[in-house]
Parts: sequence; C-alpha cells; structure tokens
Amino acid sequence: MWLQVALCLSCLVLSSQSQDRASLRRSNDHIGCCQYTFTVDNPAEASCPGASGGPDMEGVKSRLTLLEALVSRLLGGKGAGGEGPGAGGDKTIQEAYSQAMRDKSQLQGDKEQLNRQVQGLQRRVDELSAEAETLRQRPCHKHQATGAGLPLHKLNQRPASDSLYQEMKAEVTEVPASRLIQDAGQNHTGCGELVSVGEPVLHRKADSITGKYGVWLQDPEPMASPYGNKTVWRIDTVGTDVRQLFAYEDMEQFAKGFPMKVMVLPEPVESTGATLYRGSLYYQRRRSRTLLRYDLAYESLAARLDLPHAGFHGQHPYSWGGYTDIDLAVDEQGLWAIYSTSKAKGAIVVSQLDSESLEVKRSWETNIRKNTVANSFMICGRLYTVASYTAPDTTVNHVFDTATGQGRGMAVPFKNHYRYNSMVDYNHAQRKLYAWDNFHMITYNVSLGRPSRSSQ
Repeated sequence: MWLQVALCLSCLVLSSQSQDRASLRRSNDHIGCCQYTFTVDNPAEASCPGASGGPDMEGVKSRLTLLEALVSRLLGGKGAGGEGPGAGGDKTIQEAYSQAMRDKSQLQGDKEQLNRQVQGLQRRVDELSAEAETLRQRPCHKHQATGAGLPLHKLNQRPASDSLYQEMKAEVTEVPASRLIQDAGQNHTGCGELVSVGEPVLHRKADSITGKYGVWLQDPEPMASPYGNKTVWRIDTVGTDVRQLFAYEDMEQFAKGFPMKVMVLPEPVESTGATLYRGSLYYQRRRSRTLLRYDLAYESLAARLDLPHAGFHGQHPYSWGGYTDIDLAVDEQGLWAIYSTSKAKGAIVVSQLDSESLEVKRSWETNIRKNTVANSFMICGRLYTVASYTAPDTTVNHVFDTATGQGRGMAVPFKNHYRYNSMVDYNHAQRKLYAWDNFHMITYNVSLGRPSRSSQ
C-alpha cells in the first residue's frame, strides 16, 4: 500500500513538471492536517459549464475526497500523542491472534489427555477379557475337591483314608424312620387324602385396589380351543359391576402383567367363587343364585341355571364375608358347588353338578357351619375347609368324604402369609392349590396319601 501511494505521488509530480497546466500543492488545512492538492487545466474547455460544476465535476470531487482520506490514513504520521491510528488496530489483532494460539494449545492438551484415558480404558478391557477367558478355560477345582459332579461309583472306589471320602461321610444326615414312613405313604399320581400343604409361592401382586381379592386359575382339563393348560385366567372381583376376564399366555406373561386378551362377560360376577373346567368359566351371577357357564372359545354363555334354594349375597358366606355364598370348585371327579340353604340352616351343602347343563346330580349336607370357616376346596371328592383367612399359621380343619358321607376334624398346617386369604381352589392337573391372599396371587403344593379302600 505504501508503494502504491508513492507511485501515485511520483506520477503527479512528473505530470506537473512536464506540463505547465498541471500543478501539485501541499499545505495545512484549517485544523492543521497536511493536505495535498493538484490542478490540471482542461484544454478543451475555457470555463466550467454551470455554477456547480456539473455531474462530472462532482464525481471527480468524490474520488478526490476518497483519495485524500486514504492518504490521510496511510500517511497520517505520528503526532505528538504517539502512534497513529493504524498502530492500535495492529495491536488488537496481535492480541486476538495470541489468545487464539493459547486456546489452540489448551485444546491440544485436552485432546492428548483424553487419548491417554481412552488408551488406559482399552488396556483395562483387554485385561478383563483375558481374565474372563482364563476363568472360562480353567477347570472347577473347588467342585472337584468336594467330589461334586463325580459318578457315584468313582466316589465309592476311594479309600477310607481319603479326605474327600471323610468329608462326604461327615455330611450324611440321619432321617427319622417316621419321616420315611410318611414319605412312603404319600401318593404322587392318583387320589388320596390330603397329607400336607406346602409353603405359599408368589406369582404376582395386584397393582390396584380392585385386586385386593379375586380369582385366578388355570384350566386343569382344557378342550380343543385357542387356550391350553398353560393359559392363566384372572378376575379382579372388587367392584359393583365385575365383568372383565383377563387371559395370559402363560405364567411368565402373567407374572409380567401382560394379558394376551381381555374378555367382557355378559353378566357381572359375584365374589370369588368362580372356577375353570374344560374350556368354560363357571361363575355366580351378581345378587342372585344363578349359575352361568361361559364358553371361552366362543365367548358366549353356554348354560344358565338357578342353584335350588341356595343362599346368596350375604345369606351364608364364609367367615371373611365378601358375598361368598356360592363357591364353585373342580377336582378329579368334576364340577362341584359349595353353599348352604335355609333348610340346612347355614351348614355346608356340597352338590355335584353336570358340567354341561349345570343340573344338580347329587347333594350332601355336612355338619360344618359355613360361616365358621374361611374357605374350602375339593380334592378327590372330599371337601376340605380352612380354619382362618387372616391367621398366618392356621390349619385345614375339616374333611368331608362324599364317597362315605362322613366327615371329621383334622389339622393340616396352612399358611396365610399375607393375612387375608379370600380364594382357595384346587387344580388336580397341577396338584396345587391356587389362592388370592391380600393382593397376592399364590400357589401351594399339596401331598396326598395313598388312596383308601373306599376311594379305590
């Protein structure tokens, strides 16, 4: 830029020397700034047309003004105050450049530190992978040392002095003869009298107040339909218009709470006495003694019948209430109704029903007061009652055998782990009791004794 200005000024000086009509003059203006001016005569015009000089003259003046401003900035020299205006701009640019370089150095340092951390983590991953591979290939010395997994004949071949043999010998536990006799008397395949009820096993907990009590079951003898013996069925029975029947593909989906279908029953359900058998849901219609059979495959009512003289809606419930006047049950011998009548004066009546038409085939009147027991279920044609629905350690306290028409007391331990057991039903295919205990859906394994002569 300095060279261009010098050349321009040299051209002006030469022009003024070669022609008398051009001149360059330097002088201070009215504020003391150095000002350069030059004059050129126009050989074609004796005078300027117009007082204002015209558009051409105005353009020349504008260009001269710009030129003077440029020269003033570039040649503006050093005044008494020190550096000219250009020096301050250069200083600002220099400081910005220095800051940018410092930021670049900082970022470069951060990048190198992150790279080192990534390399360290990668080395740790490689070490852990190597350790995992080593453990995978290493034999289980601990199990070998204790003899676990070895064939029985290998263990028997070891000498008596061997420490492994001594260790295993010390672990032998004596079993009382009475226990062996009890186990030998249990029946794991056919019918027999109830010997024991196992600990409750939790499968799901209801997540709303409507699930405080209800019904949940699996069909022990499913028909050829879309639903098999793995399908789980559930009804939450808290409410005034209970109609929803939830179907789950299996126990796993039931535990997760993912139903595969929700059916809306044509008539509302009363309490927790419903049951499942051969592809149908059997239940009591609300506020009536009417029994209904709902076909699960066709999703429609297949049968309807009033249970003769049966109490309903709080006339003869179990001790916990809940309008449990009619309790339907299923066992190896078919479909049953457990209820009472005004004639029986509150004593339990057991009736065997036709599973297609719901007609009563035969009835038995017991001497067990229905409102003194918490619940009941049928196994192999025998009625069993539970003493309490709230006591954590209660008993199965009565049995009535329909084969003989005789009943007696008993005391098989039974646990109400969650202190409000509102439903107990037997599934003979699973050999389990299904129960609903204060929002919790649970099962109990049961053990049966060998069949008696009367039931063979």
